[in-house]
Amino acid sequence: MKYSKILLTALSFALIQSCSDDENIIETNPDNATLQVSYDAARLKIVSIEPTVSGFENATYTWKLGNEIIGNEKTLGFVSDKVGAYDLTLEITSGVTSKTIKTKVNVTQELSTYSKYISQVFDYLPAVGQFTNALPSYVTGETQADMTAKAAKALVGEKSTMITLGGYGGYVVFGFDHTILNQKDKRDFKVLGNGFAGSSEPGIIMVAYDKNKNGKPDEDEWYEIAGSEYTNPTTIKNYTITYHKPTVEDSNATPEYIKWEDNQGKSGFKAKNTFHKQPYYPIWFGQNQLKFSGTLLESNYTEKNGIWTGKQLAYGYVDNAPNNSEDSNIDIDWAVDKNGNPVKLMGIDFIKVYTATNQEAGWLGEISTEVAGAYDLHL
Repeated sequence: MKYSKILLTALSFALIQSCSDDENIIETNPDNATLQVSYDAARLKIVSIEPTVSGFENATYTWKLGNEIIGNEKTLGFVSDKVGAYDLTLEITSGVTSKTIKTKVNVTQELSTYSKYISQVFDYLPAVGQFTNALPSYVTGETQADMTAKAAKALVGEKSTMITLGGYGGYVVFGFDHTILNQKDKRDFKVLGNGFAGSSEPGIIMVAYDKNKNGKPDEDEWYEIAGSEYTNPTTIKNYTITYHKPTVEDSNATPEYIKWEDNQGKSGFKAKNTFHKQPYYPIWFGQNQLKFSGTLLESNYTEKNGIWTGKQLAYGYVDNAPNNSEDSNIDIDWAVDKNGNPVKLMGIDFIKVYTATNQEAGWLGEISTEVAGAYDLHL
């Protein structure tokens, strides 16, 4: 009996110890994911929904509204143009492990009427160009904030006017008082330029949504609108150009005015022409080098008998097709991430436009994208 009791006690202790060890393993390596029970948002205001996840290595995320896939990233930016309650499902998959969790979004009526036009300009910095310091005009002593405010005066609202972005890389960043909804099988917004037949100066579009809900495009991820030339072998990704501020300003025309070099081993000059005699380097920019990076499109201007003609690209760019053309309308579904992978965005809050080519077109001067406003095609 004594041996039996001793053996039973030893077995019991071993079993308890084994269970305890198993519990420790489960607690150390959990596959767990949770969501808030519900979220609240106004109509046409995006809300960020992000699960708390642990233990899923290299997971994929599939967000669904009913049977429709509405997102493929960990964080979902949800938006709707209709008041109501929306039941969402998130499927998380890691190898052979998967988990499904649910939440609800309650969408309420907005408190004030939205405008379909630009409501705010966040940043503006043109590259060198014949309209820089003139469109909008620079006044001695003005700062980056002052020039951004002037860009806003030109672009905000229905009665917008034009600004220049200068040569390659010059940009403007703006937003709206609501989220522009990504409607299925429809183009969603238009950015105005001054393109017309034979005069296309394409600008690349970046889009973002207000993931951190602070009303600013600061830590939010940017996605490129992959226009018709995105996969063209002549298109250069991760392009960088550096412009050098001239040490001496002269109002006379000169072909070797502002020196530049790029990360492709090329260099050259931006010329000053006889039509525009003001400085072409943004005077308010306090550094002697001006650097921009992004995607570079192949030069689209050709010359014949002294006439320069800019070829219109098929779709997806600013200042490319005429403003009254469907070809200047943009579909949010064209957005891709930094690796070129398509992303599903339910809507966007911010837009960035930058000049996409680095070309001098003889007496026409540098090719520079101009922006003259933007609006939501659904309002």
